[in-house]
Amino acid sequence: MPKKEKKKDAAGSGSCSPAPGVGCCKIDALVSVDARGQIVLPKDVRERAGVKAGDKFALISWESGGQVCCISLVKADAFAESVKGMLGPMMKEILT
Repeated sequence: MPKKEKKKDAAGSGSCSPAPGVGCCKIDALVSVDARGQIVLPKDVRERAGVKAGDKFALISWESGGQVCCISLVKADAFAESVKGMLGPMMKEILT
C-alpha cells in the first residue's frame, strides 16, 4: 500500500500548523451538554491528554460577530506557565 503523502501548507513545510511543534487539530468525538451544563470527555481523550479527576482548566473562548464561536480548554498549570513566560520578561523590563 503506498504511503499517504503529507499535504504541504502555504509555506511548503508539510505541516498544517502555523507554529513549529504545534500539531493539527482534529475531531476526536462529539459530546453533548446535559441539563446541568456538563459534558463528559471521552475516556480515550482523557487518557491521551493525561486528564485526571480534580484537574483544573482555563476555558478560553473566541468571538465572531458578537457570538462565541470556539471554546478551548487548557490545563491550568500549563496555562499559568505560558502566561509567566510571556509576562515575566515584560515585567522584569518594567521593574528594572
